Amino acid sequence: MNLLLVIAGAAIGAPLRYLGDRAIQSRHDTVFPWGTLSVNVLGSLILGLLTGAVTADGASPQVQLALGTGLCGALTTYSTFSYETLRLLDSDARLLAAANVFASIVAGLGAAFLGVAVSQSIWS
Repeated sequence: MNLLLVIAGAAIGAPLRYLGDRAIQSRHDTVFPWGTLSVNVLGSLILGLLTGAVTADGASPQVQLALGTGLCGALTTYSTFSYETLRLLDSDARLLAAANVFASIVAGLGAAFLGVAVSQSIWS
């Protein structure tokens, strides 16, 4: 049953990642990977909200499997982040590569912490 929950979440998260990334990136005429950054930060926020809810007994472990592991696991993408950062370095866009790393780490962690704080304030 747990595997089916993860598969169901991933079946939603993967197309959301692709569609969200393409929709955002198509609006920016730059080599900076705004689409990947956006879906990764959104996934971090969702995972933070979910983690806060589970630790405050506002959501079940099954919801965490479906949404946390499945949806967020498929929505966020470390491999694409790494690839796009290396691609920026290969094209001599070192400043953009550094900005991508910095923004991804700071915004991702910030979104996760914000999500936990909001969730815990709701369910505590």
